[in-house]
Amino acid sequence: VQLQAFGGGSVQAGDSLRLACTASGSTFSRYVIGWFRQTPGKEREFVAAIRGTGGPTKYADSAKGRFTISRDNAKNMVSLQMNSLKPEDTANYYCAAGTPILSAFSSENMYYYWGQGTLVTVSS
Repeated sequence: VQLQAFGGGSVQAGDSLRLACTASGSTFSRYVIGWFRQTPGKEREFVAAIRGTGGPTKYADSAKGRFTISRDNAKNMVSLQMNSLKPEDTANYYCAAGTPILSAFSSENMYYYWGQGTLVTVSS
């Protein structure tokens, strides 16, 4: 599975962005897709994930109430709608595919395939 993330950009605090992750291959619906983010000097952290069939989902506390993950398996695409962005959301965002169980959705070592990052910059 090859993943490609896009949709990053530079926005002001309070603005919204929609990231997208597209994938090659016909087995896309088998995979949990997760979003992770990383800033220089910090460890990569979990943001959100969604099961292959489109549910359930899991969010980091920092994302709850502001971010929404969804997927369209017909288009091999997972989206991350990010609202009310804050400067601390600034990071490179990565999508990943794996087969973790729900309780392990946030564990990056359960994801086998990773896309390149897309940079989100939020200014105050």
